Parts: sequence; structure tokens; C-alpha cells
Amino acid sequence: MGIQANGINGDSSSLKFLIYGRTGWIGGLLGRLCEERHIQYAYGSGRLENRSQLIADIKSTNPTHVFNAAGVTGRPNVDWCESHKVETIRANVAGTLTLADVCWEQGLILVNYATGCIFEYDDLHPLGSGVGFKEEDKPNFVGSFYSKTKAMVEELLKNYENVCTLRVRMPISSDLMNPRNFITKITRYEKVVDIPNSMTILDELLPISIEMAKRNLTGIWNFTNPGVVSHNEILEMYRDYIDPHFTWKNFTLEEQAKVIIAPRSNNELDTTKLKNEFPELLPIKESLVKYVFKPNQSTSKA
Repeated sequence: MGIQANGINGDSSSLKFLIYGRTGWIGGLLGRLCEERHIQYAYGSGRLENRSQLIADIKSTNPTHVFNAAGVTGRPNVDWCESHKVETIRANVAGTLTLADVCWEQGLILVNYATGCIFEYDDLHPLGSGVGFKEEDKPNFVGSFYSKTKAMVEELLKNYENVCTLRVRMPISSDLMNPRNFITKITRYEKVVDIPNSMTILDELLPISIEMAKRNLTGIWNFTNPGVVSHNEILEMYRDYIDPHFTWKNFTLEEQAKVIIAPRSNNELDTTKLKNEFPELLPIKESLVKYVFKPNQSTSKA
């Protein structure tokens, strides 16, 4: 099937996005961004694993591009997936593959918000080395069932040339009240580990994903800001910009392992490919200040 080439040259009037994940964090933000940019959009009502419902959504909306921000990460966290394996497979494997296949059949590009939590620091990519995992690297982290399913799906989606896979990590936004926000999560934890990681500032990167759709970009993309930031560095910024009385306690990975069911992924992703396509992309710490902490500073201290 040939892929449609719509909306190139930045003309929003010819675009229409079909978005899955209306009730999710990223799906909700995408709708808002479309409204701000006067891009037509509709939310899909079909279940991802139900092929006929997906085809009906596409027929009724006639989109130029499809966005998948649905799936399960688990509530309150990925430990949920360890005890709900069938549900996790249904949404993250069967659902995502069905949507990709339907889009392929219909000649549509699918922008798929995936995860970069499929890697962990190793001998070739040591912590603190600045050597990140590239798009073509094979996932090496299978500590959680969630990550295992995501790595399987990424491998299969490589065969669909209509899919743009965006590896999101530890997403952060300017909405510091949102419980899905990585900053909100770690400010509420009793104790936190302190490990440098690649992370995704949604306020900067979600608009870039819309631009990627306009450019009809496909394949795998490390979808994080360049560089790494540690838990303590973020909490220090939180204290300096938001709450001068904020304090926190650290603990080791070994101590953390006693209070979580599944191990967590820690890594640095190489963002050379994304940075070459979008040279304006800010390093993680600069992006945190510009998009998250500065906008929240005056309101919190007023």
C-alpha cells in the first residue's frame, strides 16, 4: 500500500488527525495542540484490538494521519502489568499491531508513542559515559513485563514502513499537578533513587511529533531531549524554582528493589537523529527550565 503524503509544507488545512487515547495524558494533550494549531482531529472510539471498529473509525473520519497514544502502562505504575499480563498483551501488543496493520492497509502513516524503557546501562553504554543507545540498537532490558511487551512490538513494527515509532521516556510536562508527570511522581515518593536518565519534555516534544507527521517521517526515533538528568538534579530545580522548603530522601537501587515488583529501566538514548531533523531541540536541563520550571515559578511563589 502506498502512503499518503498530506500536509507537507506546513499547511494545516489539509490535515486531519485520528487520535487514539482520548482519556490518556498524551492523547488529551494532542487534542489541545490540534485545537491551538487549527488542525482538524477526531478521537477514535474503537478498541485497538478490534479491527472492524478501527476500520469504521477511519472510514467515518477520513484522516490524513493516525496517532496512537493508547495502551496500558499500569496504575499506579508498571508493576500492575506483572499481575495483568493478558490485559497488557491485549492493549500493547495485539492492539498496537492491529492498528498498525489497518493503517498499512489504508495507506496511512501511524505515529506511535512508544517507550525508550527497553534499555538499561551496560558495558557498551555505561552510566555517565554520554554514550547513548541508538535507534537501531537491540533492546537489552526485559526486567518488567511492560518493557518486554514494548520491545516485542517495536521489533515487529519495524516491518511496517508506515509506522513512526517514538521512544518516549519518563515524560514530564508543565502540569505539575498531573500524577502521570515524572516530576510529580518523584516529589510524592517517600524516597527516590538518583540516576541520570534520558527524559521527554512533552511541552517541547509533542509539537515536534505533529511536525513529524506533517513531514511524513517514519521509522524508529529516540524521542527524548538530548542529554541526561538525574532525580536529584530535578528535585533541586523543583526546590529552587517551586518550593524552597522541599526536601527528599534518597535510597539505593538495592533498597528500591525491595519496594517494587519489577525492576525499572535506566538509560541514556542517543538523540542525534532527532536533533538533526529538529536542530532547535533543547538539551534536557534547558528544556526543563524553559518549559516546566520557569512557567510555574511566578504562580507558585505569588
